[in-house]
Amino acid sequence: METAGTDRRDRRDPLDRHDSFVEGEHEDLLSELLKPLRLTGVFDSRWHVRAPWAIEGDAERSCAVLHYVVEGTCWITTDDETPVELHAGDLVVFPTGAAHRLSDRPERQGLPLKAVLPERQPGTSGEIVIDGSGPESRLLCAGLHYDASAATDLYTSLPWALVLDGPQVEREPLLRDTLRLLAAPDRPVGPGDRLITLRAFEMALVLALRPLLRELAGNPASLPLLRHPGISRAVVMMATRFAEPWTIDSVAREVGMSRSAFTAAFRDLVGDSPARYLAARRMQEAGRLLTETSLPQSALPARVGYRSAVGFHLAFRKWFGVTPGEYRAGEVRAA
Repeated sequence: METAGTDRRDRRDPLDRHDSFVEGEHEDLLSELLKPLRLTGVFDSRWHVRAPWAIEGDAERSCAVLHYVVEGTCWITTDDETPVELHAGDLVVFPTGAAHRLSDRPERQGLPLKAVLPERQPGTSGEIVIDGSGPESRLLCAGLHYDASAATDLYTSLPWALVLDGPQVEREPLLRDTLRLLAAPDRPVGPGDRLITLRAFEMALVLALRPLLRELAGNPASLPLLRHPGISRAVVMMATRFAEPWTIDSVAREVGMSRSAFTAAFRDLVGDSPARYLAARRMQEAGRLLTETSLPQSALPARVGYRSAVGFHLAFRKWFGVTPGEYRAGEVRAA
C-alpha cells in the first residue's frame, strides 16, 4: 500500500538523499504545497459500528478524506494495495479522495457509502450506526472539499493515503485536541457553527499533513520531486516569485541546468511542463486577487508576472474561459 506514515521510517534509503538540498529548502517546498489549501465545504459523520461491518467509499473529486479512530480498530483496503490496520488514536488522510474500504476485517466486502449516507452535502453532518455482535469501533470521518484550481501538482502527487499513528498524533497537541473536539458527541453548536467547523477541519488537515510531509522530506522515494534539488528549487521559485519575468531559460540557469535537461526533468517529476506550471501559479494568484481583494484589474498583470496587459488578458481568458471582469463578477454573484 503506497501510504506514508509510521511504517515508512524504516524504509528510508540514505543513498537517495541529496546532501546539497538543505532542510530549509525542503521546508520551503512543503510550505508551498500546503499554502493554497483552502476548504470550500465539509461533510462530517460519526460512525458507531460493531463487527461485522464494512463500508465502501468511491473516489471523491476535489475532496480530501479524513478518518480518525476514536475507539476500537478498523482496516483500510483498496485494490492492489496491502491492507492497513488502524487503532484508537490513529488518523488517516486521503489527500485526493482515493477510493477505499473501511471494515472490521480486511477481507470483508461492504456496503456502498452512498447506501448508508445518501446525502453528503457540504455543511451538513451525518451518522452511521451498525449494530453487530462483535467488537465496537467509533470513528470521525469527513469529506473536505477544496478549490481544485488551488491544488498544486505537488499536492495531487502525494501518496494516496497518509497515516499518523496515535503516538504521532499525541506529539501534535493542537491536532490531537482539534480532532477530539470535532469527534465529541456534544460538540458545541450555535451561531457560526458551519464556518467554525469548516475552519476547524481545515486546520486539522494542515496540522495532519505537516508532520507527514516532514517525514516525506526525509524519505524522497515517497515524493520523487524531493530527490532532485534543481527541480525542487525551481518549483519553489515559480511558486513564490511568480511575479518575476521568468523564462524557461532563466529558470534553468538559476538552478544550474541546461534548458533541455531542466524541461525534461521537470516534466518527469512534476507531471507538467515548466511553462504550464508557471502559468497555473500565475492564474491561481490572479483568480485569488480577483475574488479576495478589491485590487483594480489594471494592477493585476504586474502582480502576477505579466508585462503586457493584453498578454495577461489573453492568457487569463484562455485559462478560465472568461475575462477577468467576468470572473470577478461571477464570483460576486456566486457569493
